[in-house]
Amino acid sequence: MKTKDHWSLTDQEFESQFENYTLKPGMFSHEAHIRLAYIHINKYGSEKAETNMCDQIKGFAGSLGDTDKFNLTVTIAAVKTVNHFMNKASSDNFKDFIQEFPELISNFKDLLWRHYGYNIFSDKKAKVEYQEPSLIPF
Repeated sequence: MKTKDHWSLTDQEFESQFENYTLKPGMFSHEAHIRLAYIHINKYGSEKAETNMCDQIKGFAGSLGDTDKFNLTVTIAAVKTVNHFMNKASSDNFKDFIQEFPELISNFKDLLWRHYGYNIFSDKKAKVEYQEPSLIPF
């Protein structure tokens, strides 16, 4: 399965399958993660998108037996980052959005490291408790 297979689904199908834990695990790539944040921000606003994404990613990981993979800080920071770029975007759909801001796919960790002075990806506290940025606020 190719990581871009999530494109075979409409936004509604993708969101529904992820929410119901029926999405094939190989379809949930980094790009798909960013797409899901984009969908949720558009539909529910950034605050509700943060809650939705946390609940759904944690549940999806749990349904696969990968509960250790969920990171609360990374998930919330990802939504905040996508929202930041959406507020600057001239595009009105996800495909054009990632063309406009390819760093969300190709350089995402560096985007987050601009805000944090330590590695939130491996920090045990960041996994379970949201950590505010230590360098630059979102």
